[in-house]
Amino acid sequence: MKWITRSHVHVDRIACPWLITRFIDSEAEFLFVPASQIEKIVAETGAIPYDAPGVELGHVDGRCSFESIIVKYGLKEPGLLRMAKIVHAADVSEDIDTDPIARGLEAIASGYSLRFPEDLENMEHQLEVYDALYAWCRLDVSKK
Repeated sequence: MKWITRSHVHVDRIACPWLITRFIDSEAEFLFVPASQIEKIVAETGAIPYDAPGVELGHVDGRCSFESIIVKYGLKEPGLLRMAKIVHAADVSEDIDTDPIARGLEAIASGYSLRFPEDLENMEHQLEVYDALYAWCRLDVSKK
């Protein structure tokens, strides 16, 4: 299946592909396009839009896109829910200090964008960061 979002990826637009490939669609193909082209390309390709204005898998009811995907697909694993709190805080600027890990994740995302300005390459390099963060989140919730 094809998935589509805005170009110039940052926290949520990298966390979502990680979530999608690890828990929903292991064969996912990602398209990164200017926001103004999303609707047109969705119509042409049938791609599922995420983290774009006005889409179901976007910022809805106070959730970031990562959280909207978790809700839509009924994901409930405790480590994943812990990770969602970090991703939310790192992605929603007014919530950045609601989780102690968020500023670090936001800094890492910024650094990757500087190193890899092309979205697909950036995503490919960052997925391992999210694998490591998820492993830490699973450990963190197991201690409680």
